Amino acid sequence: MKNIYISIILIFATLSCFAQDTPKFSKVVNPIIPKSITFAGQKIDFDRIDMYERLDRELTSLSYTHGNTLLVIKRANRLFPLLAPILKENGLPLDFLYLACTESMLDARAYSPAKAAGIWQFIPATGKLYGLEINDYVDERLNLEKATVAACKYLKESYEKYGNWESVACAYNAGNGRITSELAKQQVSSAFDLHLNSETSRYMFRILAYKLIIENPQKYGFYITESQLYYPVECDVVEINTPIEDWPTWAKEHGITFAQLREQNPWIQAKHFINKSGKTYKIKIPQKESLYRSSQKKSVYNPNWLNK
Repeated sequence: MKNIYISIILIFATLSCFAQDTPKFSKVVNPIIPKSITFAGQKIDFDRIDMYERLDRELTSLSYTHGNTLLVIKRANRLFPLLAPILKENGLPLDFLYLACTESMLDARAYSPAKAAGIWQFIPATGKLYGLEINDYVDERLNLEKATVAACKYLKESYEKYGNWESVACAYNAGNGRITSELAKQQVSSAFDLHLNSETSRYMFRILAYKLIIENPQKYGFYITESQLYYPVECDVVEINTPIEDWPTWAKEHGITFAQLREQNPWIQAKHFINKSGKTYKIKIPQKESLYRSSQKKSVYNPNWLNK
């Protein structure tokens, strides 16, 4: 009889667990795909099935890759104020800020398996072609200002060739030679109409997805307070035209650590510097108050990034 009671109790306990363990899932909302979007002054329509689904894929991916997308938004507050004036000065639409987001997630020291480096992910050959110095001591692909100017030159040359920005973006990913060849072979004038490898086919749509999210983060579930953004680090600039025997010593003499020197000047590639040509280089020295969140100046590039 005792065993029967125990069995009955176990049955009721099991049934109770099943009743309590009914799974409860969080609501998953598909991001809204707009009917159209304006990019670099061009209207892009998403009525065509493939256009809609390609944007849907990238927007869904970025919306639910929370950590990485949040980092890009926070980094944008630090870097867009630096990058945007350079694009504007060189006649590039500001929407190409989102190409930089796609290339590197705005990681100033990004380095790919293909040996592409920096915000704009230049490979060595292309970087040198556009005037960037790359050697054991200097890698200007990691110099934000110089690499951005080089990217502007590349993009403008591509636009003169293609006449539309989607082909320019795809050429940035796959190379001008590849896109020019495929446009001719497939007898179309826009990269939107090309059959390409998956990475390049998705590339322009990832740029558009970044634009949609970064311009209105809360629309896609990203809520950020003012204190959570990354702010620009204000720096003094010291010019040098001589060799530097030891960068850590040089940094200490200027009131900072070698790590802080490299953080603001990631193009420095070694602990010493051979400058046989006497070329002048600009070294950023972060101001002390700008190194601490409690004392740094806080400015918000886009008010839409803050909780409302």
